[in-house]
Amino acid sequence: MVNKFSTSIQGYNKEEVNNFVKEVIVEYENMLVKLKKSYQYSEELKKELKHYKDIESTLNRAILVAEESTSNIKKAAYDESKTILEDARRNATKVINNALVKAERIETEAESLRRKVMVYKRRFRALVEDQLDEMENFDDKVE
Repeated sequence: MVNKFSTSIQGYNKEEVNNFVKEVIVEYENMLVKLKKSYQYSEELKKELKHYKDIESTLNRAILVAEESTSNIKKAAYDESKTILEDARRNATKVINNALVKAERIETEAESLRRKVMVYKRRFRALVEDQLDEMENFDDKVE
């Protein structure tokens, strides 16, 4: 805003100068208001930026905690699976050993029964042979 003032004997026209000064004051006040608003807006943006940085930091920590938790859960699951497999192997070994013991016991009982059947057959054969001998001797006694 460039102004040329008219001059008189006493210097520049006072009214023009005063009007110009008033315009400058109004313009200066408007600029101050704009500057204050810009400063306030800048401060609000700084606060908002800080808020978002805090949120970002919190989210980063949450991600780290989640990653650590995931890692711990995976390790725990792996350890548990190893334990389950070891238990299953031990149980399988027990089942197999028990089955082998039962099979051996059954085999022993079967062998014992075979021997008893053979003994029974021999005794029965001997009894039948004794009876046949008695029958032959009976015929000889009757004659």
